[in-house]
Amino acid sequence: MNSSNSLPKCSACQEDMTYPDGQNYVCAQCGHEWPMLTSEKEDEVSLIVKDAHGNLLADGDTVTLIKDLKVKGSSTTLKVGSKIKGIRLVSGDHEVDCKTEAGNILLKACFLKKA
Repeated sequence: MNSSNSLPKCSACQEDMTYPDGQNYVCAQCGHEWPMLTSEKEDEVSLIVKDAHGNLLADGDTVTLIKDLKVKGSSTTLKVGSKIKGIRLVSGDHEVDCKTEAGNILLKACFLKKA
């Protein structure tokens, strides 16, 4: 049996008879196994970002701008059709961190489409 709240309950049967086994948790009651996640990995898993067309985006994807975007604090404008490689997803209002000709910037996913 688990001691206090150190181990999670089984996601299948909701019993608190789980134990660690390598990189997984195992439920002694029903035999269900699921991977252990650190708090950093849980944040990554829960971060779901979709482009303007509803496609899921992931770290490392290549995207294209669907609209001209003026860069705040600069006279630079990112043109429609510009391809951006190797994006990184972050939490917040602007979900995509990327490198462009204007430098490192954060963009909203609603102005991007997956290439």
